[in-house]
Amino acid sequence: MAIQVITRDSSALTDADLDEMGSMGGAFDIGSLSKAKDSWVLCTIARVDERLHGISFSTLERIGGTPCVLLGLMSVRRNSKRDQVLKGLMGEAYHRALMAFPDEDVVVGTRFVEAGAMEAFKSLSEVIPRPGHRAVGEERAWGRRLAKRFAVDSAYDEQSFVVKTNGQSGFLDFESSKPDKVTPEIAGLFDTVVPAKGGVLIVHGWTMAEDLVKLGKRV
Repeated sequence: MAIQVITRDSSALTDADLDEMGSMGGAFDIGSLSKAKDSWVLCTIARVDERLHGISFSTLERIGGTPCVLLGLMSVRRNSKRDQVLKGLMGEAYHRALMAFPDEDVVVGTRFVEAGAMEAFKSLSEVIPRPGHRAVGEERAWGRRLAKRFAVDSAYDEQSFVVKTNGQSGFLDFESSKPDKVTPEIAGLFDTVVPAKGGVLIVHGWTMAEDLVKLGKRV
């Protein structure tokens, strides 16, 4: 099974592309995908045997001078190939970051609605929030910056990193194939997230320059 991952400018997507994405299943409808096309610069598409299995809308930019990978919306088809597709999408994000920000540490940030999807950030360091760690001033400042960048700061709680309502214009939509492996501590980060009200958890982590060389290397 070979996964083909390519990245295009979001502005180049056609209505047919959006229709195909909408038919993949998952959390996002055509309206959400159309807004993502207008809001995020890059669109990454993962295919297996020419069939669409994953999408990601993202932007590479600097916030306060710091290099960032902002994952605005990502969705992975629910099937047996999901883990490989998630790895492919994240690997492409790291590759793009390596090309844009060589020799620099990079922040990666996105929104989550369920604990199992946190698997996407397993290769990052200093993930915030994380179990057993009390976030300090600069870590909380990054939460605020990302909430503002995602345009969900009006309902953001900087103590819990939770957007209480109307936060789901985009998030990392991934259903773990091994939900029983999610630790109670990770699940606890989502105790106050209410998906039915549009709640999300804003999470960020770092990839150090030396790690990004490995994570972003094309196989």
